[in-house]
Amino acid sequence: MPAWMKPAAGRSGATGADASFITVEGVSKTYATSDDSEVTAVAEVSCVIDAGEFVSIVGPSGCGKTTLLKMIGGLLPPTTGSIRYSGADAAPDLGMVFQDAVLLPWRTVLENILLPAEVARLDRAESEEAARRLVELVGLKGFESRYPSELSGGMQQRVSIARALLNRPKLLLMDEPFGALDAMTREQMGQELERIWAGSKATVVFITHSIPEAVLLSDRVFAMTTRPSRVAEIVDIDLPRPRSLRMAGDDKFVRYTNQIRALLLASGDL
Repeated sequence: MPAWMKPAAGRSGATGADASFITVEGVSKTYATSDDSEVTAVAEVSCVIDAGEFVSIVGPSGCGKTTLLKMIGGLLPPTTGSIRYSGADAAPDLGMVFQDAVLLPWRTVLENILLPAEVARLDRAESEEAARRLVELVGLKGFESRYPSELSGGMQQRVSIARALLNRPKLLLMDEPFGALDAMTREQMGQELERIWAGSKATVVFITHSIPEAVLLSDRVFAMTTRPSRVAEIVDIDLPRPRSLRMAGDDKFVRYTNQIRALLLASGDL
């Protein structure tokens, strides 16, 4: 097991169910360039993510948000620092959703969702039963036999989310999953995602450029600086769930969005 991927001790004084799920300590990532120089994408990031949390990462384009996301998920080793996972010797099972749904056009909705089970050679009958439950969870019951070309962009992303959840991952990484959608569909998908997340019990790390979207969905928001990216501040979002778009006009919601916007302005990111 690599040194950067070790079981986590959890928060100070926390044990059992109260232990942290992912602990990131002093993590940096440096890439070599074509001219033999180096570029530091992420510098000295430390954070703790608890099981079942919904965490969003916001920051300017090119600041290293996706790099941090991949390191948190164990997909990319940090150059320095460590990432520890509670209760396991390696990164937890994870699902990933990208900005584009990346569906196979010759496969139906159900067949696209079943793809991870086929790759892992899992039991077909059990996997299909799970896939049909997910179809219902993401609001696509009745569309199991449709092809991607017959679906709207929002529906395609629902298929992508269901596919990512098929093998019951403990961690769901979402890299701007609604970035390609129109404003109204994006708002609707945000509402759907909260409902799906509540039903899945997965821990979610979500990248977005939309501050209101981050506030509406998240338990905490990580505000990142420009490259080399650091966490300017982690903002706790104390709003009741389930949340609705009507909250966007509430004083508390507006204060959170203004606070995060001010953090990005202070570091020259807006």
